[in-house]
Amino acid sequence: MVPFEAAPAQLSELRRAVRSQLGCWGALAVTEEAELVATELGANVIKHVGRDVAASLVLELREGRVRLEVHDRSRALPTPLAEACADSDECGRGLHLIAAMAHDWGSARTATGKVIWCELSLKPAEREGRIGRAAAALSAYRQPSGTPGLDPAALDETVTDVITDLLHWLAVQGGDPDGALGRAQMHYEAEAA
Repeated sequence: MVPFEAAPAQLSELRRAVRSQLGCWGALAVTEEAELVATELGANVIKHVGRDVAASLVLELREGRVRLEVHDRSRALPTPLAEACADSDECGRGLHLIAAMAHDWGSARTATGKVIWCELSLKPAEREGRIGRAAAALSAYRQPSGTPGLDPAALDETVTDVITDLLHWLAVQGGDPDGALGRAQMHYEAEAA
């Protein structure tokens, strides 16, 4: 368990803790996804529960999956993604990202507040599901009204917008957008080969 105070400066500490633990377990294949999940869940505590509130990150290795949990003292569960998209311009993008990357995720009330959890698969066959999850995230991210599908030019523009937004988000979190983009390109090329 990694206790933290919900503050932007703590998010980099969460990422370091995730990387360190996954290294100890030999589960480096999901490091980038796990760091992103931890950052998103920590940022959600800041945004929806409050700045500087006490929270904790729990990491577990179980049956070919890495489970990340963020516990806080609020009993308010996240709005379901469909409702968030209907009621907000932000459309629950952080939870959409988590849902797109995760094998499974959810939330529950606890005796002291709530937990939001996410499981990332270590199995290559399950990781190949990224393509399907990415398609689902893209359709949730921006789908023109009344358009059953995106033409190739619109699809290319949507993917570019998602990547651009993620790079802006990473920069605000204190990350290195150029490095992340380079690593993403290397992962893509390695997995496509």
